[in-house]
Amino acid sequence: MRFEDVRIFLLTKLEDELPRELVYHNINHTREVLASSEELAAKENITGDDLVILKTAALFHDSGFLQVYEGHEEVSCQLATAFLPQFDYTDDQIRKICRLIRATQIPQHPLDKKAEILCDADLYYLGTNEYTENAENLFLEMETAGIIKSRSEWTERQIKFLEEHKYFSPTANDRLSTGQHQNLLSLKSSIEYAHSVTGHNKFYISDLILIIVGVITAAFSLKGFLVPNNFFDGGVTGISLLIHEIYHFNLGIVIVLVNLPFVLMGLYTINRHFAWKTLICIVMLGLCLYYLPYPVITDDKLLVSVFGGFFLGIGIGLTMRAGCAVDGIEVLALYTWRRTSFTVSEIILGLNILIFSVAAFRFGISTALYSILTYFTATKTIDYVVEGIEAYTGVTIISGKSELVKQRLVNELGRGITIYKGERGFLPGKFHVHSDVDIIFTVITRLELRKLKNLVSEIDPQAFVFAHTIKEASGGIMKRRHIH
Repeated sequence: MRFEDVRIFLLTKLEDELPRELVYHNINHTREVLASSEELAAKENITGDDLVILKTAALFHDSGFLQVYEGHEEVSCQLATAFLPQFDYTDDQIRKICRLIRATQIPQHPLDKKAEILCDADLYYLGTNEYTENAENLFLEMETAGIIKSRSEWTERQIKFLEEHKYFSPTANDRLSTGQHQNLLSLKSSIEYAHSVTGHNKFYISDLILIIVGVITAAFSLKGFLVPNNFFDGGVTGISLLIHEIYHFNLGIVIVLVNLPFVLMGLYTINRHFAWKTLICIVMLGLCLYYLPYPVITDDKLLVSVFGGFFLGIGIGLTMRAGCAVDGIEVLALYTWRRTSFTVSEIILGLNILIFSVAAFRFGISTALYSILTYFTATKTIDYVVEGIEAYTGVTIISGKSELVKQRLVNELGRGITIYKGERGFLPGKFHVHSDVDIIFTVITRLELRKLKNLVSEIDPQAFVFAHTIKEASGGIMKRRHIH
């Protein structure tokens, strides 16, 4: 058996020919299973020809993905049967290899020690710190293949699988069972936390109030500022306004119909609760636009751009705080991002460039430029409404008087802190001079930033302090925000 030759041959074939959408069952997975098989085999005293047969089965166990996704184990056996004779494997050895490969099919049914080792190596990650990363890759892969429809379905499957799975070999059981149990607890804790902050997905009265106020405000912006002056916005709202201006369909009907596909995308991309709330929100917006008589506020283009965007931003921001969306462009961007190499921001930018280009071509450059100002104002207003005026700021402090800084941060500002162990010094001309130091990190609101800087400066004027904006923060000594 010329294992090294067949190893080079098959790994090269896998690297060149495996479909790129296989982000979990790729060549790295094969290498990891092979390495784990060797590691477990050494502890379980598998040697000689048995070890070579085990390693060959590990090498071929997922080769069937070259041709099919479901039922790949049988194709893996077919490929092993086709390729291995040219590397001096006998028919009996190939039959043993195929028996090991078939044992890895879920649910696993190992019949001997070598099969137990291969099954444990195939699911080695379940008991390691790499579980979360591997599970995410497997989710994305199975979602692309159409096997998993939603993240909630995937989470339920993972919990059930981790509860039922048991390692077979004594070595794997000793090494990995505790880690697997910890990963199960972490997964359950994340679900419990999501339920705690969403109230098990109940539709709160506060959500309904935010949606009603947000919808009425957004409709006021559209009918009181933008529509009478032929102005546009970005996103799905901009597409609806373009259709309304070009074909003169009723805006209330158009905005509902245009958003419906994005509601369906939200059902599969985010969750059912989000999709239902978004559908209610969009239908309410359509009804407001269709039935409520809003006064035209002004025809001054600058005022229309600024305040039209301002009120639209307030409306969209309030609906986002309620856990839904009155504009489906971010759902579209998220849906497209998972299937392309573009980022969410690039997708949104590209769509908006297209919208404003059509507006410029059809209604003039001036209108398009004012509409871009509207979009910019709405975007900034959404940021303030969603994040609040108390947007969080991360602050790092390096000081020779760190003990006193820590005491006053906790006792006077009432903030939790995190400490990194580091070294300070290493100055030009004094590189050899350095000392241990506690690097302090804390999260505050931007309203507290000046107070913190004054406090640190009072303790140590030479302290090095730098801050950066944090888009999202939860837990710790901070207020929990309601999320969808």
